[in-house]
Amino acid sequence: MNTLETDIEIAADGSLKLLSPLPDWLKPGRTHVLLTLADDSGTKSKRQIPKATPEMIARRMEALHQVRELNPFRDIADPVAWQREMREDVKLPGRD
Repeated sequence: MNTLETDIEIAADGSLKLLSPLPDWLKPGRTHVLLTLADDSGTKSKRQIPKATPEMIARRMEALHQVRELNPFRDIADPVAWQREMREDVKLPGRD
C-alpha cells in the first residue's frame, strides 16, 4: 500500500481534484482511495460578502446627494474640450 499526502479541491458537484502532480507510482486510471481529513486542514468557507444595512445605504445616499450639491464640474462649458485638456491630447503630425 502506498501513501499519498496532498491537498485536494472539492467542487460543488462533489468531484475531487488533486492539487499536485501524480507521483510516478500512481498511474492514471481508476483506483480505490481512502480519504482522511486532517484535523488542522479544515475546509475553507466561502468568503462572506457583507450585506449593506439600511443605515449604511442611507449614509451612502446622503454622501451622493452632497456630491451632487457640490457639483464640482459646474464650470465646465465644453466637456469634450475639458477632457482633451485634462488628458493633454496632442495632434499628431499628418493627422486631422
